[in-house]
Amino acid sequence: MPKKQNRSKVSQSVRSSSDRNPVPGISRQSGAVTITVHAKPGSKHSGITEVSAEAVGVSIAAPPTDGEANTELIRYLAEVLDLKKSHVSLDKGSRSRDKVIKVDSSLSPEEVLKRLREAAG
Repeated sequence: MPKKQNRSKVSQSVRSSSDRNPVPGISRQSGAVTITVHAKPGSKHSGITEVSAEAVGVSIAAPPTDGEANTELIRYLAEVLDLKKSHVSLDKGSRSRDKVIKVDSSLSPEEVLKRLREAAG
């Protein structure tokens, strides 16, 4: 019986944490909005490929060498979010396809999600 009680506690904590963050893959931390991104470098065109519960898929029109893809990712996301490049930065994952992007602006997570979904079409 104790195992069943533990499982219910875990599921309750998962529910309560999801209630705090209604926007999947996007959260507010330390006054900035963070976006979990799954990057796909080497594409013909930069674009939002998907917006899922885990991450935002972004194809990047730059090769994954010498930081070119990271630079293009920042430039593209700043364009999509209608922000200056200085307001968008790579927080984690410089050598990985899974990245965390930090957006320092007054945009809410809901507004960021809206703009990303509009760009995805």
